[in-house]
Amino acid sequence: MKPKLFESLMQSDIEFRQLVEDLRHKATVHPFLKRYCEAGLKERLFSDMIGALGRMHDTLVEAANPEMIGRDIITVRPTTETIERFPLDEKAVAYRYAEGAYTRLSGKKVSTVDVYTNIIAEASEEWTREFLEDATWNVMDSMTEKVGIALGESETNKILELYGAIANADLAGGAPIDNAGAALNWSGLLKLHNAVRGENWRPTVLAVNEIQLHQLLSDDKFIHAQYLPAEQVDLERGVIGSVLGMKVMASTLVPNGTAYAIDTRVAAVMLLRRDVTVEDWEDPKSGEFGVRATTRFGLGVLRSKAVAKMTNISTSL
Repeated sequence: MKPKLFESLMQSDIEFRQLVEDLRHKATVHPFLKRYCEAGLKERLFSDMIGALGRMHDTLVEAANPEMIGRDIITVRPTTETIERFPLDEKAVAYRYAEGAYTRLSGKKVSTVDVYTNIIAEASEEWTREFLEDATWNVMDSMTEKVGIALGESETNKILELYGAIANADLAGGAPIDNAGAALNWSGLLKLHNAVRGENWRPTVLAVNEIQLHQLLSDDKFIHAQYLPAEQVDLERGVIGSVLGMKVMASTLVPNGTAYAIDTRVAAVMLLRRDVTVEDWEDPKSGEFGVRATTRFGLGVLRSKAVAKMTNISTSL
């Protein structure tokens, strides 16, 4: 799920609309918001204050989105609740009542997982009043993008920490796969894929560090049509689209030397209580003002056996 843009949120989210109204009133006195609106109006980028706040929000979202790979390695569900309880089922058992009768599938409820939407990912920048008084539009737009990028990284780090906290014995295969210090290659991917399939799940995403991605690109099996169709590898851009049915997500935020194969359909859930939101920030005592971007959500592991982890991968090319 990608972050929603300003216009759709204004139409569908009452809480967000109220927040924007509050910001609109503050924009006449808050040094950053005031300067941002004035500079944008001068450049004829928008016609009013609401348009300025919309531009700021969309700039943050567009800058944050490429860094939010966390949303691609977990199931994202919107919610308005502070807590949701997920039942975990044991393997289903089929019961047949009589010849020709209906068959009922039943699963014994063995436990539940409570997911609280109390996690805040945030990023902010602060500047002095004097700096803001002289800032041009390009400078302020660039600073807004910087906040968005930092927010995307903050959110992704929290999702990666969720997977990293899974106990070794609870992973697919009962333990991390030790790659013995070797570079990640085709054989390593097969081991990760097999670990999840061995638990009767089907991995949909491969999460790796950029170093491990380039290790794969140095393996000739990734440019050999016998193993991987050429359309799945873009050597010009250094991208592998998917392999073994897994979408490849690479980021420097994934710990170097570690790789995950995840069935995102069942492994974990991210309950999104509040999408990307822009807030004002100020400390009049120190004379510093700025903007803060936040998201509010909850995280929970539902099926740890749908996550395979490989460690001790070479950290260099």
